Amino acid sequence: MNRFQFVADHSETFEVKRLCQVVGVARSSYYDWLAAAPRRAVRAAQDTVLAAQIRDVQDPARGGDRALGAPRVTAELNEGRKPAERVNRKRVARVMREHGIAGIRLRRRVRTTTPDPSGRKYPDLLRRDFTAPEINSRYVGDITYVPIADGTNWYLATVIDLHSRKLVGWALADHMRTELVTEALRMAHQVRGSMRGAIFHSDHGSVYCSKAYAEVCERFGVRQSMGAIGSSADNALAESFNASYKRETLAGAAAFPDVAAARRETFRWVNRYNTRRRHSAIGYLAPDAFESSLAAHGAEQVSTTIITAA
Repeated sequence: MNRFQFVADHSETFEVKRLCQVVGVARSSYYDWLAAAPRRAVRAAQDTVLAAQIRDVQDPARGGDRALGAPRVTAELNEGRKPAERVNRKRVARVMREHGIAGIRLRRRVRTTTPDPSGRKYPDLLRRDFTAPEINSRYVGDITYVPIADGTNWYLATVIDLHSRKLVGWALADHMRTELVTEALRMAHQVRGSMRGAIFHSDHGSVYCSKAYAEVCERFGVRQSMGAIGSSADNALAESFNASYKRETLAGAAAFPDVAAARRETFRWVNRYNTRRRHSAIGYLAPDAFESSLAAHGAEQVSTTIITAA
């Protein structure tokens, strides 16, 4: 309990001077605290309004996302507001904490990648530098499990552009055969029109080391890159993507109720990820909005905006 509040609660029973001595506060500070009560009441009322707005931003029924934390909630609240009306991220974080509002967090992790000691090996061309000078130049990808309530798993393969954070290619299936990752890469190639000269970085999973996958990469002119065996940090951005996908689609549940729900929620989330989900690395824009800004205003101007926003 606030020490000043303790003094106020017991001031009718005991002398204020004695109470202040007991709790270790100056009487002048206590009276200053009393004088500020009207201002605190106004702030508390404003915080209650802000808390309601935050809940709306996280409410799926209103088009919100329950997984949003303070930074993205702040970006959502400030969109379209005049500078004088914008809220500070620290205030949003404080109000969320005081009102018991939090984004959904990931529950568990399951290993999906099995290294193939006999497979093809490729050098690490990224060296944990998960940036790119332009779109369609560097990609990362991975496979993550999609748990189903009947105890089975489906699997999601991804291809993510490091410049815009756009999920350019993905595939969902009930297996982890090479066809899963080649389908994701084919989708990315179709979306971009060409990937010639681009780098695709992955772990040493057997499907990424396979001859069939190498042939598809060679056909598209894609250079393969791989991190060290057993090091998730070498593919940290893809791992972070997997965690976000799992946290935001499962919303705290252990599994999807059935395959149809898994497919439906994955499609919905992928669409939202590219069109509405804000990313701190690109100035809290969604990937599609960021790429549109690049096309409309040029990379230099957009990069300046991101630096200013950060």
